[in-house]
Amino acid sequence: MINITKLWCGIPGSMDQLRYSRETHQKPVVVWNTTQRCNLHCLHCYSKSENLIYSNELTTEEAKSFIKDISEFKIPVLLFSGGEPLLRHDLFEVARSATEAGIRAVLSTNGTLITEAKAKQLKNAGFSYVGVSLDGIGETNNKFRGKPEAFELATAGIRNCIKAGVKTGLRFTVTRYNLKDVPEIFNFIETQEIPRVCFYHLAYAGRGTAITNDDLTHGETRAFMDYVLKKADSFLNKGLKTEILTVDNHADAAYLYLKLKEKDPKKAEDALDLLKLNGGNSSGAGIACVDFNGNVHPDQFWQHCILGNLRTRKFSQIWTDNSQPLLQALRNRTNHLQGRCEECRFLNICNGNLRVRAEAVYGDIWAPDPACYLTHEETNPT
Repeated sequence: MINITKLWCGIPGSMDQLRYSRETHQKPVVVWNTTQRCNLHCLHCYSKSENLIYSNELTTEEAKSFIKDISEFKIPVLLFSGGEPLLRHDLFEVARSATEAGIRAVLSTNGTLITEAKAKQLKNAGFSYVGVSLDGIGETNNKFRGKPEAFELATAGIRNCIKAGVKTGLRFTVTRYNLKDVPEIFNFIETQEIPRVCFYHLAYAGRGTAITNDDLTHGETRAFMDYVLKKADSFLNKGLKTEILTVDNHADAAYLYLKLKEKDPKKAEDALDLLKLNGGNSSGAGIACVDFNGNVHPDQFWQHCILGNLRTRKFSQIWTDNSQPLLQALRNRTNHLQGRCEECRFLNICNGNLRVRAEAVYGDIWAPDPACYLTHEETNPT
């Protein structure tokens, strides 16, 4: 995650201690896909979720055992995801076991099922943050998410969370399909007084591989980033406290630095120091995923790369197994990256970007990320 508000505007963020410290990658943030079932059918869903009853998902007791292990392992954050996690019958029970064990619990949801009663349950379970996925305004979101009134239901869910006192933000995956809605999304954030928004770049995984051609061009991505930076300045000038982040394309870090260098060289160097501490993409190091069936993955998009299963070994054992070749390589990827990544001067703040995109396009996890929009002159100036 690139915290635009922190790096561009100099305003502290809610998770700075995880992103910008020397201990950033000591223990990973864990994404837990609590269930594969979902009431929507989104175009970009990495888990290919359907509104079906799936078999073999972790039981309540297995989930609590997993949570006990990661608590003892000192995992800082557990992100409850899906599918749609609110369709899991014991969500609030297992979430409470996490928060009582000292783990920060956050929720990723489509928001359509958050009634006033559910919002109060989220508060009582101890969720510190709820991220609601919204990929456009009105009909744009409804088509993207495959359900009439998805926008209206999600908007109601956001309001119910805010009313219940649960910090709530938006998650927006930007594509050519919904790029036109970005200005309206910022207006929505402002009028609804939403404290946080994460703009996700498209990951080529699951159903997301089928809409790769709908990803932004490099020129469109640059224009999008320019607009986000402009809106960050606008929010700052208005005294708005919304935290703005971009996710899943660490070329954003280098682009922000280059833009900041033109605007304020001293602030640019300060931002660069923080970005070096962050280190860029951390799949297999600073982030991990446990899926519906207990399989452990380097991140949530790499569902086809299984490192182990909770039913045979604890997460802590799987994650610290130094004999695992993929984990070794991901944690020392500068020795493996190929092409333009090898000589890029921003490798120490990008770390090769999202490997799953390289694999999807080139069939090689060490090829350059095709979504890197930096020019050769920017990455390798003479």
